[in-house]
Amino acid sequence: MIAGSSASDAAAASPIRVNGTEIPQSAIDREVQYHPAASLEQARMEAIQALVVREILWQEAVQQGFLDPGDAPNEAAEEQAINSLLRHEIDLPEPDETICRRWFEKNPEKFRTPDTFEAAHILFPAPADDEAARTEAKRKALETLAILTLQPERFAELAASRSACPSKANGGQLGTLSRGQTVPEFETFLYDVSPGTLCAVPVPTRFGFHVLRVDSRTGGVAVPFEQAHEKIAHFLKESAWRRGIHQYIQILVNEAVIEGFAMPQASSPLVQ
Repeated sequence: MIAGSSASDAAAASPIRVNGTEIPQSAIDREVQYHPAASLEQARMEAIQALVVREILWQEAVQQGFLDPGDAPNEAAEEQAINSLLRHEIDLPEPDETICRRWFEKNPEKFRTPDTFEAAHILFPAPADDEAARTEAKRKALETLAILTLQPERFAELAASRSACPSKANGGQLGTLSRGQTVPEFETFLYDVSPGTLCAVPVPTRFGFHVLRVDSRTGGVAVPFEQAHEKIAHFLKESAWRRGIHQYIQILVNEAVIEGFAMPQASSPLVQ
């Protein structure tokens, strides 16, 4: 049973108790630092939610004999007891080969080697928060792009004289690139530009503006099921474990008497 007014009102107006045990304000103040949020109020709500769930799990661990309430407070022992409780209460069957293969067949895009690119660029630097510098960097990039549209053979020359990237020593060549090796905004253009061509517009990133040339793109190849099997089994087991914790915590929350705070439904702050 959950008793309480709205989360923010309750947190500010009355003590928070879980089955009669009060959660000290000092504990909430300490917990807030572990819950970065858009506002202090939101961080406090998340901190209280986490402490309520932890208190419920601690009480259940004591009740089932995984922790002696007479022992001196020990965070490591408490963590171990809660983990023992969860593993005792949550039964997870091992995903068999049929289940793994079915997941593999439904998610083929997850089991390919990454595409690779050969590309070159000319960087005109400008901080993301300097509007004047970005305007000037874009102007220079457009000017350079206009030259290269008519004289593409001058790319290495212009990279050497105009680029702010160390790659200018190699004609702007970036070498072989794959997913995750460049910032996302740059990577998007790698996929959009046809191999063997210049990008038609300057590429804006947090570093400035880039004149981009994509020289080649090599598509990834499919990974066989046998190579992916172990990874899939681990992923499915981990996903099932998280769902199991989520459901078990919700059962305990529904059975608990919580005063001074209205717990959100289907909440499992221990599951990140």
